[in-house]
Amino acid sequence: MMTQSWHDLLFAHWPIDAEMLRRQMPSGLPVDHFEGHAWLGIVPFHMTNVAPRGVPSLPMISAFPELNVRTYVTLGGKPGVYFFSLDAASKAAVAAARTLFGLPYHAASMDVAVVGDSIRYDSRREGSDDPPAEFIARYAPSGPASIPQPGTLDYFLTERYCLYTVDKDFRAHRLDIHHPPWALQPATAQIDVNTMARAAGLELPAGVPPLLHFAKRQDMVAWLPTRV
Repeated sequence: MMTQSWHDLLFAHWPIDAEMLRRQMPSGLPVDHFEGHAWLGIVPFHMTNVAPRGVPSLPMISAFPELNVRTYVTLGGKPGVYFFSLDAASKAAVAAARTLFGLPYHAASMDVAVVGDSIRYDSRREGSDDPPAEFIARYAPSGPASIPQPGTLDYFLTERYCLYTVDKDFRAHRLDIHHPPWALQPATAQIDVNTMARAAGLELPAGVPPLLHFAKRQDMVAWLPTRV
């Protein structure tokens, strides 16, 4: 029902206490583990080609930055993503995603600058009723791209083709997506400010550096949500 193109993504992942995650999630969604660890991801990027199927992309509506805080669940045998928050620079996209998909979107003031291979990313959540959430970082790829292989941590963290939500009546829904396999590069990052996890009621492990990956571009299509 829609298309999106994702650009200059940083996957920053931390191992995190699974019980802490569960306390902030709907009780019916089981947290996925890899070799005994649950994971929290913070993923900044910017998008183009955001449009319903058959509708051309429009300037100022179909292109904007987005920043996700996510973990991983499997429901009905299908691995997917659960979002604690999604910040976006488009108020129209925020309103539409909250209404149509029940996703926890927030409006944010965001600025992304791409200079060569380096990306400067600044995001500050705008809502006065929302907890402060800020992310200021510089990141870049640091090696060649490769396709993550089944059974690896890289595959566990990225090769997921749906997202899960739970509505106000505690009913689970799945939104399926499709795209080519990720082409991941190792990355470096200087993260100056990061309160995204804390805004979701979570704490990143002290003194533990994130696992970093970079992806230059991903083109995707999405279906409407269905009940699980």
